Amino acid sequence: MSAARPPEATSMGADERGVDAMVRLLLIDDHPLVRDGLRARLGGIDGIEVVGEAGHAREALAAVEALRPTMALVDIGMKEVNGIELTLMLSQRHPELAVLILSMYDNPEYVQQAMQAGARGYVLKDAPSSEIVGAIQTVRQGGTYLSPSVTKRLFRAQEPKPLLSPRESEILACLAKGQSSKQIAEALGLSVRTVETHRQNIKRKLVIDGQAELIKYAVEHVRRYGG
Repeated sequence: MSAARPPEATSMGADERGVDAMVRLLLIDDHPLVRDGLRARLGGIDGIEVVGEAGHAREALAAVEALRPTMALVDIGMKEVNGIELTLMLSQRHPELAVLILSMYDNPEYVQQAMQAGARGYVLKDAPSSEIVGAIQTVRQGGTYLSPSVTKRLFRAQEPKPLLSPRESEILACLAKGQSSKQIAEALGLSVRTVETHRQNIKRKLVIDGQAELIKYAVEHVRRYGG
């Protein structure tokens, strides 16, 4: 964790400082190269001072106490205590601290969990520097920021989902068991190509992008509803 001198004590409240006050930013990510990159991208921006960084939750909590940042940029995919859990801790212990999630995932479930935990925004890691700076400025001014693709997926996720066909439900149950397309084809008497087509249709109906996300959904669905 890199150190910086905490601000001098003052009786001035947040409203008196105004929205133009310097953002004291804490970077929280378990990858040093990511933190270095963020520091390089944001360190020279007017109105933003990177006061420190942390690689895990315990270090982050200590840094908040020592450095008194006004905003934390938090990675969602950290080990042991993930970014959503850390956001909840920070929101409960330091409600004055604004938390902005920085993630490689645009999964609507993650976004909703992060916002419920107290995050003020959710921006993707592959966003250009200008968007990350814009997100920081929006949150600093009391607003909420979501990356455009995140907003789009949230709207899509809230649309009524088409019901899966009986065959698609069968395939979903097989996926939950860890079966490959070839194994599913043999079990159901289908061609591998037909199984792959059904998998694509399931992902389209459920607004799911990758195979890993599909498998995760299948396992959780069968655990909850049976299959």
